[in-house]
Amino acid sequence: MKNSVDVEVLNHEHLGERVVFDYLMKITYFHFHKKKAYLEEINQYRRGVIDGEEMVDDYLVYPDGYSDNEEIDSYKKLDLITDQRNNERFEYERLAATRYAERWWDDYNPEYNSFDVDCTNYISQCLRAGGAPMKGIPNRGEGWWNTNENWSFSWAVAHSFRWYLSGSNSGLQAREVSSAEELMRGDVICYDFNGDGRWQHTTIVVDKDANRMPLVNAHTTNSRMRYWAYEDSTAWTPKINYKFFQIVEQSNLK
Repeated sequence: MKNSVDVEVLNHEHLGERVVFDYLMKITYFHFHKKKAYLEEINQYRRGVIDGEEMVDDYLVYPDGYSDNEEIDSYKKLDLITDQRNNERFEYERLAATRYAERWWDDYNPEYNSFDVDCTNYISQCLRAGGAPMKGIPNRGEGWWNTNENWSFSWAVAHSFRWYLSGSNSGLQAREVSSAEELMRGDVICYDFNGDGRWQHTTIVVDKDANRMPLVNAHTTNSRMRYWAYEDSTAWTPKINYKFFQIVEQSNLK
């Protein structure tokens, strides 16, 4: 494995003898394993503090698992409602979802709102690009939807999205499986970094490595082709729990 790191300073401010600066660190890993090569990319927005000639602090601005709204993020299992359309079906287009994930992994589609903690919003957009139908408008605590003026908790909050996938029986549905190996492109992984029942992060599978293990894309710490387990994340702990969801490819809307 080879890697490279590029740094771009975004802004800085003098506070007495100290300088506080924000910067973008672009980390690239080139993997070659069992005759298969792929490029993993991670972009981190970081903040550093220099006192004199010494770096005295350095940290991620938006680390994996960060939540800026405890009230929303602790929202419990959703009450689901059925879609108003009758006897319609949708087919999940995995290729379209994956293409969207690749197009926007390090950018933000202007047709949608974006958030400082954007992981689940990004995954929802990918699923929508794959044909997943919205339902539940205008109740934020029901269904899965986004009108840009407003959105359901399940669209943008990792904890609510995890419970939506576990409970939905119409429209966008998912099947929980026991291992990451069972996932395909366009499927979803949810992360409880602390093992305390609060789900904090969401990723989408975009490829498999030579061992048939998922490689994922994500927002917040924007990542492409990252190994699914996130053991390199600052949020990872030995108590981490995962949920592996296969998106149901054909489903009734009602």
